[in-house]
Amino acid sequence: MRSGRKYIILLLLAFLCTKASSQQLPTFSQYVLNGFILNPAMAGFDGYTAINTTARQQWIGFGDAPQTVSASWQTRLLQKSYRIVKSPVRSRNMLLPSTKGRVGLGAYVINDANGNVARTGMQFTYSYHLIMDYHQLSFGLAGKIFQYRIAEENLTYGRDVDPLVNAGIKEVGYTPDVDFGMFWTNTYYFIGASVNNLLQSSLKIGGSTNEYKILRHYWIMGGYRFELTRYVALEPNVLLKTTEKWIPQGDIGAKLYYKEDYWAGLAFRTDGSLITQLGMKADGLFIGYAFDYSFSSIQRFSYGSHEISISYKFGDNARRYRWLRRY
Repeated sequence: MRSGRKYIILLLLAFLCTKASSQQLPTFSQYVLNGFILNPAMAGFDGYTAINTTARQQWIGFGDAPQTVSASWQTRLLQKSYRIVKSPVRSRNMLLPSTKGRVGLGAYVINDANGNVARTGMQFTYSYHLIMDYHQLSFGLAGKIFQYRIAEENLTYGRDVDPLVNAGIKEVGYTPDVDFGMFWTNTYYFIGASVNNLLQSSLKIGGSTNEYKILRHYWIMGGYRFELTRYVALEPNVLLKTTEKWIPQGDIGAKLYYKEDYWAGLAFRTDGSLITQLGMKADGLFIGYAFDYSFSSIQRFSYGSHEISISYKFGDNARRYRWLRRY
């Protein structure tokens, strides 16, 4: 059986179809803290301007284990308007100023490396928010482009002579695509659904005639907040995801909040991982940490996965919608 450059490249590209239990996109454990990365409808949904950065190191102990770093920005565009209300003390109506905004914008950059294969990309998002009494329904559409690279200088071959050595193999490929999402929330619960890679763009790297499709991904997230005491709240949450080939994976867990300033969480992932989370808030600064421990056979060679997320939210009172007490 011939072992040459062609087969090495095919094996490297196979990560596009097998990474994270057939998930081509990176895994995040703190999706509640930065759901915008998964659902474009969450751009500006809470009325604040937010800057977030997340770093994840998966499977500590493995050489060339997956690493993901992302940075995002999102905001809500405000619009001055006036509303007519009946005066509680006078018979005539009053014209009062109000600040509202329905449009959100967002962007992020991400670098996701797995062994000798890496992808770097950026996304720009437009969202639209409809306020219905004490609820909000949001829609989001995002355009993105990714660059995929193979570090050929790190490859070794099974034989010195290969028919493809002089074939002019290209180590870089680009894929544009589109994401769409919806998000529904109020004081106590949230639920969102999104589709990534709607176009399922094809990727071709190297001299092979094969093209590798970036599969469509489906995400559903949700949570409900129970106010246990004046200062303590419990929020069960769930994240379900699958690809076009219908190989699902899910996170099921809960977070305990104290005074809105501290939280701790525990979750179980269906690939056999236990996720612990800790976090704190100081004014507009949010810091979260997650540790994933796998009970599968891979744990014999790994010390687990680490993820840290840091975000800052700012904006005056007009940007905050009072019923969004979670933030």
